[in-house]
Amino acid sequence: MKQGDIVVIGGSAAGLTAAITARRHYPDRKVLIVRREKQVLIPCGIPYIFGTVGSPQKNLIGDAILEKNGIELLLAEATDIDREQKVLHTTDGEVGYERLVLATGSRPIMLPIPGCDLTGVYSIVKDVEYLSELQRQVEAAKNVVVIGGGFIGVEFADEINKAGDKQVTVVEIAPHCLSLAYDAEFCVEMEKVVTSRGVHIRTSARVERIDGQEKVERVVLSDGTEVAADVVILGVGAVANVDLAKKAGVRIGLTGSIAVDRTMQTSDKAIFACGDCAEKISFFGGRPSPLKLASIATFEARIVGANLFGVRRESVGTVGVWSTAVGEVVLATAGLTETMARDHGYDVVATTIEGPNRHPGAMPGATNTKAKLVFERHSGAILGGQVMGDVAAGEVINAISACVQSRMTAEDIATFQVGTHPALTASPIAYHMVNAAEMAIKQMHKQGA
Repeated sequence: MKQGDIVVIGGSAAGLTAAITARRHYPDRKVLIVRREKQVLIPCGIPYIFGTVGSPQKNLIGDAILEKNGIELLLAEATDIDREQKVLHTTDGEVGYERLVLATGSRPIMLPIPGCDLTGVYSIVKDVEYLSELQRQVEAAKNVVVIGGGFIGVEFADEINKAGDKQVTVVEIAPHCLSLAYDAEFCVEMEKVVTSRGVHIRTSARVERIDGQEKVERVVLSDGTEVAADVVILGVGAVANVDLAKKAGVRIGLTGSIAVDRTMQTSDKAIFACGDCAEKISFFGGRPSPLKLASIATFEARIVGANLFGVRRESVGTVGVWSTAVGEVVLATAGLTETMARDHGYDVVATTIEGPNRHPGAMPGATNTKAKLVFERHSGAILGGQVMGDVAAGEVINAISACVQSRMTAEDIATFQVGTHPALTASPIAYHMVNAAEMAIKQMHKQGA
């Protein structure tokens, strides 16, 4: 029987990061990853397989990082956990453990509509062979329909559209694509960008069924509209993969994910969980959070890896930080949008600043940047922000996230000491975050007058 002091099930973002963190904190412990995939995909890079990157084989996390960090790998499927004996059963024998980390990820949601079993209908499965077959089908298709207009669906559609010889249509049930991730004004702007690049968008559209004789031929909407389709991609979200945990009697939370405390420990003191399979609470009020992102998975994994033999870190809850890129346009969110904040019951002040991200605006590379910050009115604490601009927006949103996590106020941000340069940033006079905070303070004072 193999033996590992620390055994991690799953080798993607959460599992790999948990193993590396454990190695750093417990250098004398033996760390073993058990995973069934021969090759591990970079999760957020999957849409780019179909355009920019070119193939699943160019979107992999290499195993060299395991050797570099002294982590052993067992290619096998975990089948059962004997919690009393601390033994993991796999398709390649038994593995003993002192601490076990469940990083079993998630699986795609399948829509309860007729026709999902037709040939040519695919979900977004994190498997190299599956995605290679999807790529072959997409390359041969003339009409591709993506069901789901979240950021994954939009990115898939734009990347597939780059081939230039297909009609690509996004079908979204909500009034706007991306509406679960951004406020409406940002959604509208990004929809304009997407359609300008040739993708067709149908919003406020419910799929009635997928039709075809064995192979998909069309998607039928509830209003009777038919959209031709050689390939249909379901991009409507994911659910936690808790089969192994449930079988072992580890407690499952109300959301259907593995229940964990703030140290990421499960109901079994020797077992921890992180990533898509683990239950999450929001940074804002401690409510359950549905977010499943690689960035959250690695955040949780760093807590797990440090806490395996003694508490060193605790989760403050899920803030939620993400970006969407279409062409040269980036849309990013940290924390709560204005819509989310109001839905949570906050009394908010939201301010928007728009202007060039270089100074003067005639500087090469200057693009228009739009930043929106959301504050709780009475405390002045920042709840979240959104940025639309060029690639720099991806890092600006991380700065906003740091402000949110530090519970900074509008006054703190208004007196933020920033480094600026004409070729790199907006003017110090018109720095987006600072001026948005100043505008918010003005509104708060007006309200209090």
